[in-house]
Amino acid sequence: MDSAAPPLTSRADETAAGQVLDLLTGLIDAVDWLYGHWYLLALAIAACWGVGEVVLRRLAERASAERMALELVSNRHFDPDLEEIFRRGVQLARASTAMPWWAPRRAKTVQIRLRADGSTPLRYRVEGPVGGERLLSITPFGPDITVNRARPIVDEPRKHTVRAEFILRGKVTSPLREVPLAPDPLQPLVDAVSDLRAELGDLAEIRLDVQRAPKWTLRARRLQLMSAARRSEHREAQRAARWLRQDASGIEDSWGGQLQQLLSDRPGSGAGRRLVMPPVPRRVEPAEALGKLAEDDHLVRIQLLVMCASNIEGRAQARLAQLQAALDVFGSRSRWAMRGWRLGPRRLGADHWPTRRGFERRWNLGHCQPPRANWVRLEELTGLLKPPTVNCRLPVLAGDLPTFEFGDPEFLLQGIYRGPDGRQRLVATYAEETLFEVGVGKAGGGKTERALAQAIGWAHAGGGLVFVDPHRDSWPRATTFLAHAHLAPRIALVDLNALGPNPMVSSWNPLGMHHGQAAHEVVEAIADAYASTLAWDDATAPRALTILTATLAILVAVNEAACQAGRPADQATIFHVRALLTDAPFRTAALAAVAGRLDEETRSWWKAVFPTLPPDAFAVILNPLARLSASPITRAFLGQPVGVYNIRAAMDSRMIVWVCPGGNGPTDRLLTALLARDLLRAARSRRDTPERQRVPFRPYFDELITLTGAAPETIAAMFEDLRKYRCHVHGMTQLLSRLPTPVRLSLVQNASTLATTAGSTSAIAPITAEWGDNPSPHRVATMERFEHFVSLNVRGHRVGPIQLRGPHLDDVFADQARPKNVPALERAAQANAGALPLDQLHIRAAGQLGRVTAFLAAHAPAGASSARLSKDNEWN
Repeated sequence: MDSAAPPLTSRADETAAGQVLDLLTGLIDAVDWLYGHWYLLALAIAACWGVGEVVLRRLAERASAERMALELVSNRHFDPDLEEIFRRGVQLARASTAMPWWAPRRAKTVQIRLRADGSTPLRYRVEGPVGGERLLSITPFGPDITVNRARPIVDEPRKHTVRAEFILRGKVTSPLREVPLAPDPLQPLVDAVSDLRAELGDLAEIRLDVQRAPKWTLRARRLQLMSAARRSEHREAQRAARWLRQDASGIEDSWGGQLQQLLSDRPGSGAGRRLVMPPVPRRVEPAEALGKLAEDDHLVRIQLLVMCASNIEGRAQARLAQLQAALDVFGSRSRWAMRGWRLGPRRLGADHWPTRRGFERRWNLGHCQPPRANWVRLEELTGLLKPPTVNCRLPVLAGDLPTFEFGDPEFLLQGIYRGPDGRQRLVATYAEETLFEVGVGKAGGGKTERALAQAIGWAHAGGGLVFVDPHRDSWPRATTFLAHAHLAPRIALVDLNALGPNPMVSSWNPLGMHHGQAAHEVVEAIADAYASTLAWDDATAPRALTILTATLAILVAVNEAACQAGRPADQATIFHVRALLTDAPFRTAALAAVAGRLDEETRSWWKAVFPTLPPDAFAVILNPLARLSASPITRAFLGQPVGVYNIRAAMDSRMIVWVCPGGNGPTDRLLTALLARDLLRAARSRRDTPERQRVPFRPYFDELITLTGAAPETIAAMFEDLRKYRCHVHGMTQLLSRLPTPVRLSLVQNASTLATTAGSTSAIAPITAEWGDNPSPHRVATMERFEHFVSLNVRGHRVGPIQLRGPHLDDVFADQARPKNVPALERAAQANAGALPLDQLHIRAAGQLGRVTAFLAAHAPAGASSARLSKDNEWN
């Protein structure tokens, strides 16, 4: 063995060192090669990234295909608290992960869509994974929210579209502004889209994607923020030390410092420069440095996309600017800002290459790829996690309250609505839904003018109505706008105000049977009118009610016999009640003539009970009739055997009837009660017509206080029953509190439309109380003249109360004014009502008792059976 040979360990070390050297040399050569061929490495990385991106997109598209949509609709009482909204946010964040395990993160999102297209103020939709539907359907908001399964929305292409993506600018760790719940945080967004016009193709939509924060991304972000905070602190410490040294050097080099040094420069004084201790960097607190990113709980990433469109150039851009201003409300140290770059007058953003394609992909597929800065806590999104609340003032759009179209029988004019953009339009309700209407307000406030405009619009649309006005002021006001040739055959005027020396008066026989009424209905209507006016009932006046009912039954039977005999001109009138009760020969002839038409009980009463009654028992019945007979107008109006007035025929033939009773005294109240009860009887008689064949008819009652003073129970029954017979009552009054309790309760309970003008707070309070004092009585009391607050029913939903301006006839129907045709209309209206000179009617009424007596004498054995008669003399 050679003693000079190296040891084995040395050879091994040399071999290892050579291998390491070769490895280093190879690495250096590889790096040098890659440096020389860097483009190959870039291509490889790009290819890997491209393949990975394609795979992720395909998986995300597949996952996005399995999504569902829910639409949340809030009612007018929706008023959630912060805890309920926060719990909803937790549900949204949890539902965003209800995806298959293979779904990419960009597909794991829940999207809130706030959409306005002019049909509704703001639609609130939530879209998310199918797996989260159960979680999203059950909200913590309670019964004030309705959750409906929503269908996909397909938009027609608009000519002009703008897009924008909003990111959080400012300090990343700072929260957005804490916006209070009252007023609603959505109010700025609602105001921004309040003037959208569907006919112009306007559209605005905001999409907020909520995604749970990825842990690894959050940790990396925290490390970055902590490092940045430490570097900042070190820089601050170095800056402070530098300034400290400069200050110390400045002091020592100053005259004072040099003098102090000379004075202290003695042996043992320890002279020399003082030692300056640099400040130590302050410890960085994670809570201070990380801010809202310090905790993992309830931290989400968000993506905010906005799109506005219109068929009119410039409107979409203006809408986007309005939405951007609305989002500024949420800004504080952190704020929403539009993503992109501004180059002079132009902005390069989501509408331009290269970001537009990515925006549209995310918009269409619902993918969430938010910027790095879009980290928020759920508390910051409070205003966007719920639909509009009770504190949100929603605009009234054409989809909520239709626009009035003149001549269309589908609509009923309500007033003039001024939109948020200042544009005014005539608004209406659907006629078939407006069952009853109540208008309250002080005299001269515009309630009658509004009713007249509504009635005139309804008349021009072909509808039938009766306008009952005790003071007649509405008739000359309306004639200018009703004086059209096509309306003249349908208009009738029943005027009992005795204008002129020999006025023209119509005629009505409440007991007349020539129109084919049912006998028992006629008797019941007159007896009830009497009882209502005189406050009779079975407890206070049983004998008077019995006598009156029996007397009316005889006279109605006489009239039925006269009509059946072909002699309607020989019918008795209501003034013949006196003759039947006090004239024995007339009573004997009448009972003999109708004996075959009476049942045994009625004949027995007249034979056994009537002779025992004292004469003073009739006074309570005859006194009101004596007052009616003393008035020449009512004597002429009610004393004709064949009256022309027939409200049932007016209903069926779409007549436009103006009835002016002429006062509110005791006599007038009885006449008004008779007319009101006859209207109720006629409406109820429509039960003989199938429901679909009943022609809609609208009674308008001006001065309800006057009318209900005569017939409170009758008016109350109208507000309760007449909708079944397609008769829809409109009432106007100055004071709701002065109406009788049954009337007040019935009309408020059943009113489809409730309106009030300005007035005293005590008078308005009962109306505003129905609206929950929103608006308050003080606000309503200070309105201008012709302004109204109105609550309406549209498509089964209540709209309002909203403020409308009452329509003024001279403005709204200026094109329909025909003042030159008014005299011709007056003549036609009187002719249609069968009006004759007062003296002529007096002569006929005075001789009617003789004609009835002659008929009874000639038909004493009359026993013809009762039958329904044809309506030969009805209005056409």
